[in-house]
Amino acid sequence: MKKFLLLALGLFAVLGESQSQDIEMQAPMGFDQARSGIASGKLDSIQYTSKTVGTTRKALVYTPPGFDKKKKYPVLYLLHGIGGDEREWLRGGSPQVILDNLYDEGKVEPMIVVMPNGRAMKDDRAVGNIFARDKVEAFAAFEQDLLNDLIPFIEKKYPTLADREHRAIAGLSMGGGQSLNFGLGNLDKFAWVGGFSSAPNTKRPEELVPDPEAARKLLKLLWISCGDADGLLPFSKRTHDYLY
Repeated sequence: MKKFLLLALGLFAVLGESQSQDIEMQAPMGFDQARSGIASGKLDSIQYTSKTVGTTRKALVYTPPGFDKKKKYPVLYLLHGIGGDEREWLRGGSPQVILDNLYDEGKVEPMIVVMPNGRAMKDDRAVGNIFARDKVEAFAAFEQDLLNDLIPFIEKKYPTLADREHRAIAGLSMGGGQSLNFGLGNLDKFAWVGGFSSAPNTKRPEELVPDPEAARKLLKLLWISCGDADGLLPFSKRTHDYLY
């Protein structure tokens, strides 16, 4: 049986420091299966004005069970792969179900999860040649859309803990590369960074983290994961090997 390096969304809330870990395990049975009789979070589709792109853009926002507008919450920005959009995590996974289950088990701190469209261009649909240059470049352009448009919108609309210690970014494949690039490139904005099967868009580690010791002091958690039979493994491994 193939071994996988598993990342649970709850790690961003329950681990308190960045450290090298070799964790090989299978996900618990039923971790992504809806359970009856437990409290559920809420998924909303939101629209925000993007000065970066010059359009109105969409994102999904998950708020936890028992969400209280009088409280303030940490935020996780969860990014999709190259063939997706803001709904890709719902099609390819069940983040809202996983989170509901984690809350029911008391394994995660209440948080807001934002699932944006990481392709920052006027026509941001995942149609046609998804590897076309303009579409690939739009994933890099999303950094400015995220920092200057989406995050300010979320922090105005929702009761957030608006500081780096309570802001996380993580993603899969192309979104994993974005998360490492944007998170490690903006440690004044993010203290929690995760890349899952990060794609070739991931910058070389020397560019990502020119001063590993300084980055280590700033990070609450850096989580790099990839399946051991995944063709993208070299991109995660080179970052890991450089840092540790």
